[in-house]
Order: sequence, then structure tokens, then C-alpha cells
Amino acid sequence: MNAASFRQNMLFYAVALALLAPTVALSQTVPGNTNGAPDSQTQPESTAASGDDAVALGAITVTGVQASLARSADLKRYAGTVQDSISALELGKFPDNNVADSLSHITGVAITRTAGGEGQRVSVRGLGPEYTLTTFNNRILATDGAGRDFAFDVLPADVISGADVIKGAQASLTEGAIGGLINLRSASPFDKKGTHGIVRLEGDRNQMSELNGRKLSATFSTTFANDTMGVLLGVVEAKRKDRTDVAGNDGGWTRNPDPSDPNWGGNAWGGNIDLNGNDELDPNEYGLIAPGQFRVGSILEDKKRSAYSGKFEWHPSDTVRIVVDGLKTRLDSPQVSYQQSYYTLFAPGRWSDMTVKNGIVTDFTMNNPDPDQRLNPELLNQTEYRVVDTELYGLNGEWKVTPDLTLTGDVYRSTSKRHSGGQDTYVVLRMNKPNTAHISLGPNAVPNVDIHFDDGRDLATGLADGQFTESDLNSHYMELRGDNIDDKITGATVSGKLFIGKFGVDQLRFGVTRTEREKSRDLVNNTLNGGADYYADNYAINVGDLGGNVISHTFNVPHFMDGVHSSFPRSFLAFDVPNYLAQLRAYDGHPRPGGGTYDFSMAAPAWNPLQSYRVSEKTNAFFVQADMSGDHWDGDVGVRLVKTNTNAQAWDAKILGIVENGAFNYTATYAEPTPISEDADYTYVLPSANFTWHFTDDLQLRAGVAKTMARPSVDTLAPTNTTESVSWGEFTQIYGGNVDLKPYTATQGDLSLEWYFSDHSIANVAVFYKDIKNQITTSWEPGQDIGVPGYLFNVMRPINGDHAKVKGLELGLQHFWDNGFGVRGQYTRNLSSSWVEGEKRPLEGIAPATYSLGVMYEKGKWSLGVNADRTDGFVSAINVLGTGYNEKADPLTWLTAHVSYDINDMFSVTLDGNNLLDEAQTTSINGNPLLTQSYYRYGRSYTLGVSFRF
Repeated sequence: MNAASFRQNMLFYAVALALLAPTVALSQTVPGNTNGAPDSQTQPESTAASGDDAVALGAITVTGVQASLARSADLKRYAGTVQDSISALELGKFPDNNVADSLSHITGVAITRTAGGEGQRVSVRGLGPEYTLTTFNNRILATDGAGRDFAFDVLPADVISGADVIKGAQASLTEGAIGGLINLRSASPFDKKGTHGIVRLEGDRNQMSELNGRKLSATFSTTFANDTMGVLLGVVEAKRKDRTDVAGNDGGWTRNPDPSDPNWGGNAWGGNIDLNGNDELDPNEYGLIAPGQFRVGSILEDKKRSAYSGKFEWHPSDTVRIVVDGLKTRLDSPQVSYQQSYYTLFAPGRWSDMTVKNGIVTDFTMNNPDPDQRLNPELLNQTEYRVVDTELYGLNGEWKVTPDLTLTGDVYRSTSKRHSGGQDTYVVLRMNKPNTAHISLGPNAVPNVDIHFDDGRDLATGLADGQFTESDLNSHYMELRGDNIDDKITGATVSGKLFIGKFGVDQLRFGVTRTEREKSRDLVNNTLNGGADYYADNYAINVGDLGGNVISHTFNVPHFMDGVHSSFPRSFLAFDVPNYLAQLRAYDGHPRPGGGTYDFSMAAPAWNPLQSYRVSEKTNAFFVQADMSGDHWDGDVGVRLVKTNTNAQAWDAKILGIVENGAFNYTATYAEPTPISEDADYTYVLPSANFTWHFTDDLQLRAGVAKTMARPSVDTLAPTNTTESVSWGEFTQIYGGNVDLKPYTATQGDLSLEWYFSDHSIANVAVFYKDIKNQITTSWEPGQDIGVPGYLFNVMRPINGDHAKVKGLELGLQHFWDNGFGVRGQYTRNLSSSWVEGEKRPLEGIAPATYSLGVMYEKGKWSLGVNADRTDGFVSAINVLGTGYNEKADPLTWLTAHVSYDINDMFSVTLDGNNLLDEAQTTSINGNPLLTQSYYRYGRSYTLGVSFRF
């Protein structure tokens, strides 16, 4: 046995001993701590530590929203570092249907949304999800994505009793977050002793899509055996249909070279945009921008979610507590997308009647009779198979060995699995009739599109009236793909608290943790073998020759792009994709241009080694932390030592040659893949200190300093690479990363003034500063020779930047008046910059400001509230069209409202409204409305619910 294995086994044995040893002592009742050994971080059991539905405010007992905010205020007040929290309204009921949406009400938190408008990724203090770590009961959650950031849509809010956003740092906390550590908490059967439960039925409807959903959730809790044992069980079953309207410049904007920018050689693959046709780049054409490809459509999602949770808690004596808990969720959310795509890329002779405004081609005509030069509208049907299974099981034990010493042991296994390899489809059929197209840009998300065919039909009317048949379409791009991702995290911790009681030290916390993570991705697709283009361009087949029923139906969706006032076709063709694939198989044996016959197996999906990987991490951490207090003050000082060993496996294959299939359509041929295995390790010492000065019982000043770290995304550790852009004529090689990529590190400081001016009300102001080293960004290296004869490639790769600085201000207010009205508001201002190779850049993903305002009324049987959350625009990607041409997420305001009425002590009804302003989420180049990058509209929705308590 080697030394590493010996240390690993010893840790797990130690955890088992810590968990089992208390049972040996059960026959001996150890006296309680009559000496009152203090714990400076213990929160009042009646409020913060308890999940009771009711909270006492002086002589008044409140429930619902007021009680939830009261618990959250106490959690913040008595926390050891800078922290904000959200608590459940009652057993099994979170303030919002989605955990991320609830977190967005917290100071400094912003979220991004997935299809249907559901919150999915969380950013803290403007730093993106990659700077954030999410845990459940202090255990790291496995993820179904390529990175470490948790997708909150896989977890129903009903299984959560609270969430803490920890912005400061302590040695005793799990390392891995610079923006913030988000710890989700489950309820305990001992939060409210006895037998009780709740059953809730909900139905929802979206006004835009006119689609419905439903949900059943139930929670049961009981204690027994003289309240020494308790069980809590929860179940959630939900089904919901969503629609998201989408648009964007899918192929990227085209921009000519600009001699004033040495880092930009242009990306006009068909040739530089030439206004006067002289085959030269004139000064008025430097940096000229025009659309390369854009699309518009709708995504339909049939989302099914289930969750099962359970907890068994045993208190065999006053000194022993043992908890076994588990969580199992499944998110089954297949998507079908129907879109129109317009490949307008400039090429000599392809455009005429061009109009230029402020360096942008805003208007042009396409009427070249050459089939390769004219605009051939493309109709796209895309399916995405996403089934995510997430599980977390753990065993936790606490033993008060003596009045002065308490030991705790914890072991857990967290897994996430998503297997969709080869099950996703991306099928494009291209129209094959001569036409004249006119394209013009406007301040809307979609350009104006006017296409008239030579046979008298026009695209918009023809799609709406079902005039197009299979014979009007040719086979084109057909990608069959999907990846299998498995993530497994095993953790074990042995920790303790030792009462000191002198020299200003109340207690000493200490512990050791072992965490092992294994994450793998197997990509299965048909792009590496050229199968996606097997039936495209020169090898296209008229769909009418394949047999019938490839086109399933023509349809419209209600309220499609209501807020987009440009003119373009608003109807779709649905394909029977399984039948289309079957017809292509049946076409085997027919002659294929260039020699040979068609063979569907040449287009079938296969394992893609270039974008598959295996990454394993083994981390040992040790911490020691002294909790201290004195007259009018308390604090802590500690250090955490972290050592991580990483192994990354991937594969590489050189490009042997490139075959041109037609205009802007190429296929690369590769050598046999060869495996790559790389090892790395790093060790960090992470000191931290926190100090709180109590001016009065209600006014306190909190300060904290620390060194923190955030590990690179798992996929950026694997030496993967892709040249898929060769397929559409963009010769770019994208490297996934390498194992030597260093973690982000930050030296950070916090200062927070908190005034608890009445019962569970708070006004606070905080400032923070983070000096981030080894920040991970993307380098762009144009015109590189990667060994492919006759071609130069742009090369992109993740790199450690020089450094970044983030500083900001937070303001918060929470208060309820005796008349039942309440207000909650927050504002966060971020200032950030980064430097890469000496060049100052915006730090990607940081919103300069986030703010929210909530107004509430709760009295008697009624509870009402309105809440608005706003995120200012921010840079989401840098230098996408050269230096200074950044992709920017546009501002977004999300308005929600709720009303509830308690019919009696057992029954209540609720009505919630979501996205009441019907906002769309958009990105653009530098905020220019003419240069839209993406557009997502979710619509406003309403949820009606009824609850039964017992």
C-alpha cells in the first residue's frame, strides 16, 4: 500500500470511528455542559437554528413571509462572517418555486435563466457561476454540466428549508469559492417536534405560450421514542410545458480586418466585405460589420421533475446525535426547437444594393442566380434529450465526548448523471428554389426578411399557408450528437470543537477533510467523421426523392415574438425526424456524386475522442480556527491547508486534410486519436480572520480578511480540442484546457455595518474588495499554422490571466411595520477590471450593479407581495469581433408577485405571478441594438396553489 492510499484509508477509518464511537458510550450518560462552554457562532435556537413556521417578535407571533425574513435576519446577525440567507416560509415551502429565483433577492446575487425562464446559474457579487461553490448540508453537489457550477433547475425548491450565501471566509468552511459559498439546508424533524406535514397542489399557465403545468409536493415529519428519534420525508412530482422564443446571430457577425487593430485579422470567410467590388480593402471598408448568419424560432420543452428526500435523526442521549439523510432527484426535460436560419455571409457577387450606417451594413439584396450564391433559407428542427439524475446520501454523527470537547464525523456520496450521447438531433433542410432576398437591420432582435421565389411564392406566406412540400427542400446539415456526463464526489470529514475559555479564546475548531471527485464526459456525435455534412451541398438529396411524410405539419405558435416588431416569417415546418433518418437509411445504395453510393452508416454518430475526457481530483484539507470574544466584540482567526492532486485524460488527433463540399462547407479528415494523460498538483495555504465590534446590542461592525480560491472548471483541466468550425468555413481550433491551469486565488476584504433597529429588521451597508490572481480567460491567436497544409487557423485556449480586481458596495434594508406592511431592498455596485498579458480588459460575467425592491403586506389571513430584481448590463465575452468589440448582456428586470389567503389553520390558497413585465433576456455587441447576439423571451406566467396542513 502506498503512502497516499494509507492516508486516505486512515481518514475514512477515522470518520467511521467518529461516527460509531458514540454508540459505545450510549450506556453512559455524559452530563450536559453545566459550565456553559460558549460557542461564539451558535445562533438562537428559537429563531435562526429552528425551522419553526412561527417566530416570536416581542409579544407578537408571526408566520409566513415575516417569519421567514426574521429567521434570515437572525442568521445574518449571528453568523461568523459576512452572510445573507433565505429561509422557508413553512415546512416544504420556499419563497419561490425555484431556489435560484429566491437567491436573486439577496444582496449581491444575480442569476441566469434557462428555457422557460427558470433560474439556473447563480453569480455572487458580480462574479460568475465559476467563482461560486454550491453545497447541500455542507456537502459538495455533483453537477451535470462540464464545470463545477450547479444547475439549480435540477433541484426543486420544495426540498430546501433554507439557503445561506456566505460571502466572507472562515477556515472551517469548504474551500472553492471566491464569489460566494452557497449552502442549501434541508429541514430536520426536530425543527418542530411531533407529527405534522403539508400537501400542496399547484397549477400554472404561461400567457405567451398558453401552456400549462402542475405540481404535487408533500412533506411529512414526526418525532417518536420520547422525542429521541425523528423522520422527515418529502416528495415532489411536477410536470410543466414551457416555450422560449429565441433569436440571434448564430454564425457570428462578420467583420473586415482593421489595420488599426493588430489583434484582428477579420472573419469574413467568404471574402472581405467589398462595397465597390474592386477586390481591395479600402479605408471605408476597414472593420466593416455585417450579419454572417442569423436565426429565429421557438423552443418547446416538456419538463418533468421528481424529487424524493428523507432524513432519520437519532438523539440517543444528550451528548450524541446521528443523522442519516438522502436526496434523489430526476429532471427529465426534452426540448424540441423549430427555427428558421438565414446564411447571409458575404461573398463577392453575392450582395448588391448595400447601405452602410456607422460602420455596419444595414441593408442589402441577394439575387445571384448561382445556387451557391443565392440565399437558400434553411429550416431547422432540433431536439435535446436532457435527463439528469442527481443523488446525495450522507451519514453524520456528533458526540460530545466531554463538556469541553465535541467531535463530529461526516461521510457522503454525491452523484450526477446525464446520458444523452447520440440522442440529440440538429436537422437542417435547405430550400432549393431561385429567389430574391432583401435583408435590413433594425433596432429589433431579428432583421427584416423579405424573400420572393421566382415561381411567385414568398417565404412568409408560403410557410403560413403550407405551400411548401418535400420537393422544395434538399437535405443539408444533420448533426446527431449528445454527451454522457458522470460526476461522482465522495467526501469525509472529521472535525471537533474544544472549549478553551481563556486568553480571549472561547473554543478551538479543527478538522481534516478528504474529497475525491471523478468526472467524465463522452461526446457521441457525427461531426468528427464528417457525418453531419454527408448529405449536404454537393451531396444533397431532394427530400421529395426520399419518400413521403418527412414534413409533419405547418404550424404557428401563439404570441410568437410579439415584442419584436420587424417583418419576417412567423410560421414553421415540423419534420418527422425519425422518419427522415429512416428514409435516409432506405436511400442507401443510390449513387453519390463524386463516386460510390450513399451509406447512412457514414453519417451515424460515433464516439468523439477529441472532446471526451476523464478528470479525477483528490483533495486533502486541514483547518484550525480559534473563536474568540471579549467585551463588545467577537471574532475568529484560522488557516486552511489544501492540497489537490489532479489527473486528466483526453485524446488528440491531427488533421490530415480538408475537403471542400461546397460554398462554406468543409470536412476535415483526422489521424487516429492518441491518448493523453497529464498530472498536476497544487497546495494552498488559506488564512482568514473575522472580527465583529458590537457598538450596542443592535449595531455592529463586521470586518473580515482572507485568502480564497476557486478551482478551474473541470472541462478546462482536460487537454481536449475541437476544430468543428471547419464545417462551416471558420478555421478555428479551440482548446478545452490543460491540467496545469491554476485555480483562481483572491485576497479579499469585507467591511459590513449592520443595524438591527427593530425586531428582525435590518439596515446594512458593506464594502468589499477582491484581488484575483490566475484569473481564467480566453486567448485569441489569429492566423496560426497548426500543421494543416494550405490553411491558417485562429486558435482559442483558456489561460491564466495576470490578475483582476473587484471592489463593490452593498446596501440592504428589511423592515416590517406593525400595520402589516413591509419592505425589503438591496443594491450592489461592482467595479472590476482584469489584465491579460498587460492588456486591461473587462472582467467577463460581472454585472456592474444589481438591485431589488420588495413591498409586502402580511396581516391576519392575508399575505401579499411584489418584488422586482434588476441586473444591469455586463460584458459576457470579450473581443468577439476584435479589440473592444465585446458581447454584452443587456439589462434585465424580473418582476414577481404573490398573494395568499389562509382559509383556516389547515387550508390556504396562493397565487403567484412570474416575469410580470414580460421581459426578454438579450445580448448584443457593445449594447448596440443593431448587433443582437441573442434573444430569449419566456413570457409571463401565473401559478395557483392550494395547501393542506396537518
